[in-house]
Amino acid sequence: MIVRVVEGGELIGLPGTISGRPYGATAEVMEPAQVNFIKRDAFLQFLRQHGEAAVRVVQLLTDIYETAHQEIRTLGLSRSASEKLAKFILDWSAAHAQGQNHLQLTLTQEEIAEMIGVSRETVTRVLTGFKKKKLLTLKGATLTILDRTTLKHLANI
Repeated sequence: MIVRVVEGGELIGLPGTISGRPYGATAEVMEPAQVNFIKRDAFLQFLRQHGEAAVRVVQLLTDIYETAHQEIRTLGLSRSASEKLAKFILDWSAAHAQGQNHLQLTLTQEEIAEMIGVSRETVTRVLTGFKKKKLLTLKGATLTILDRTTLKHLANI
């Protein structure tokens, strides 16, 4: 199950490192990557010596909390798969758009389904519906949003 996709340079496992508890997730790379590991004791010592870094860690932990809270709300309070997928597309475009309405969708429909808590078949069906309603086009991995207003309405934004 995919919980989230991290970008280059992002930290993973920060809550577990700070708390000293095991990190409750595993990570897989989707493309070649370089991964570095910092031992907990060395990291905590670094934070004690560098106040600005400690403040940044607090900001990152707050971001993680807020993102998790929003994802829980989306999964738990969304009434339909259309709402979940519309929200996912808008969120993904905000983070990955090439221009305002063009983006590369590097995830498979199965991965999207896992992220929004529906089946792959449902993602396929809803995407097809969005295309028929002329809300978006999808050519290969390139998604173009044609009607952002209606997508926002569907996502209850």
